[in-house]
This record gives sequence, structure tokens and C-alpha cells, in this order.
Amino acid sequence: MTLKVLVYSDDSHTRTEVILGLGKRPHPDLPALEYVECATEPVVIATMDAGGVDLAILDGEATPVGGLGICRQLKDEIFECPPVLVIIGRREDGWLATWSRAEASLSHPIDPITLAETVTALLRPRAELAPG
Repeated sequence: MTLKVLVYSDDSHTRTEVILGLGKRPHPDLPALEYVECATEPVVIATMDAGGVDLAILDGEATPVGGLGICRQLKDEIFECPPVLVIIGRREDGWLATWSRAEASLSHPIDPITLAETVTALLRPRAELAPG
């Protein structure tokens, strides 16, 4: 069993930083992670609409469509939307993450330890519900 994590950013460096920061298994309690990289908003929407994603990590600084707006759209449009982690430019922008209805937020620069702890907390309930 694996958990599917969507990683969205128009910047390939940011996507790589997230994936390398988490690795294959960010915590021994979790199954392995499978990543789906998305560089554009239409691909994020199509992937999320198709289902099967356990966590979305969205770059709030992406252009031309930021992850905060995408998060709000996903929360409005997808029944039982999986948890979303947004990466914001500054810690002071945390209110935007609240507006977007994201379950969690981190600010740039991405700290791999905090990233792994946050993702583990978001995925643990989904791993417990997943079939074996």
C-alpha cells in the first residue's frame, strides 16, 4: 500500500525540495509515499477530480495560479476533499492559509523536519483508514 501525495508548484526546484524533504517514507508508521508532480492548475484540478489523492501540497507562491486559490477551489468543489498543506511565502501570510481552508501551512524556506512532521500528522488518519 502507498499513499498518494500531489505536489504542485510552477517551480520544479520547489517540487523537488518537497519530495526530497519527505523522502519515500517520512515516518515509520506510514506506508510509502507515491508522488504526483503538477506544474499547472488545470493538472491539479484534473488529478484531484480523478480521486485517489491522500494529500495535496500546494505552493502558495506559484504563478500564474497560486496554491492558496487552488486550495479554496478544491475545498469548495470536492466532496470530502483530502487534506491540503499550503506553502506560503512568509509566516505572516498564515491568515491566507486559513482563508484557503488548508489543514496546515508552512513558510519558505521549507524545513524538512517540520515538513515531515506536518505531513505525518495529516496522513496518519488516512493511513489508518486505508485498506491493508
